[in-house]
Amino acid sequence: MSQTQLRVAVIGYGWWGKTIVATLQESKFIKVEMVVEQEAAARDAAKVLGEKTGFIVSDSYEDAINNTNVDAVILCTPHKLHSAQITAAAKASKHVFCEKPLCLTLNDAVAAVSACKAAGVMLGIGHERRFEPAIIDLRQRIADGELGTILQIEGNFSQDKFFALPPDNWRLSKELAPCGPLSATGIHLVDLAIAILGPAESVLARLNTLASNFANGDSLAIMLGFKGGPTALISAILATPFDGRFTVYGSKGWVEVRDRTHPENPTGWDISMVFSGKEKVAHFNDPHPTVRSNLEAFAKGVLGISPYPVTTDEMLANVAALESIMKSAESGLIEKVPSIA
Repeated sequence: MSQTQLRVAVIGYGWWGKTIVATLQESKFIKVEMVVEQEAAARDAAKVLGEKTGFIVSDSYEDAINNTNVDAVILCTPHKLHSAQITAAAKASKHVFCEKPLCLTLNDAVAAVSACKAAGVMLGIGHERRFEPAIIDLRQRIADGELGTILQIEGNFSQDKFFALPPDNWRLSKELAPCGPLSATGIHLVDLAIAILGPAESVLARLNTLASNFANGDSLAIMLGFKGGPTALISAILATPFDGRFTVYGSKGWVEVRDRTHPENPTGWDISMVFSGKEKVAHFNDPHPTVRSNLEAFAKGVLGISPYPVTTDEMLANVAALESIMKSAESGLIEKVPSIA
C-alpha cells in the first residue's frame, strides 16, 4: 500500500470506541474515515465529533465494508459478533483490527483467521498491554536471559468501572460477555503470559459473583500451566478499585510492573526488580499512549512500514486458553487447553 495513512471505520461508539476515536485524532498513521453505531444517542454524539474532525457516521456495518474510502475496520463490538464481522470484512478486502477477545470459541477464531489469510488482509488485536514500554523492556530482558529460567508469572487486572454501566449493557451479559472478568480484563494478562511462555496446556479457574449483581461474575482466579512446568497465576476482579500488576519470576531474578492508572488513560508505571546477588531497584516509566501504539503498529503493518508484532498463532492460542478457562470456571475442574497446531 503506497499511501501514508490507513483510513479506518470504527465499529461501535461505546466506551471503548470513543476512546479509540479520541486517541486516533493524534495519529499520523491512521485517519478515522467513518464511525458505525446502532444506538441513537451514541450515534448523535459521534456525528457531533465527525462534523468537527471529518468522519461520516452510519448505523450500518455494511456501509463500512462497502465504503471504498475505508481500508480497514476497527471492531469495538460484542465479542460474540466478532467472527462473522471479521469474515465479512475480509471478504470485502478490508483489513481488520479487533478488540479483545478475538472470539469466544477456538472454532470461531480459526474461521476468522482463515478468512483473513484467504483474503490477504491483516488482522490486528486489541492487546495494548504488549505496547507498554515496561512490558517491552521486560520481554527483552527475558529474551536476553537476564531472568534465567522462567518459573512463574503473577498478574492482576481489576477495576470497578462496570458499576457505572446500565444493567442491560452487553458487557454484563452472560451470553455476550461470558466469564465477565476474563473478557473484560483478565484476557490481557493471559495474552502476556502466552507471549512469554507460549501456548497454555492446562487451566484451573474459579469464577464467583460476590459483590455485584453482574450475571457474568465479578471475581475470577486462574491458574494456567505451560509446557515445561511454569505457571501463570492471574486474577481479575470487577468489584474493586483499579489495580494492575504483572510480575515475572525467574531463576536469576524477578521484575514487577505496576500500573498507576487504568490503561484507558495511563499515567505511568512503577517497575521493581531484583537480580541474584543484587539489591532491589525501582524506577518509574513515563505515560505512553499504548492503545494508539497498538493501532499504529497495525497500520504500519498494513502500510508496509514494519511487521505487526502479534502473530495469528498467538491470537489463536489466546482464544484456546479463554475457551478452556470458561469451561473450567463452569466445571470446577482442571481443563486441557486444545493445541492450535
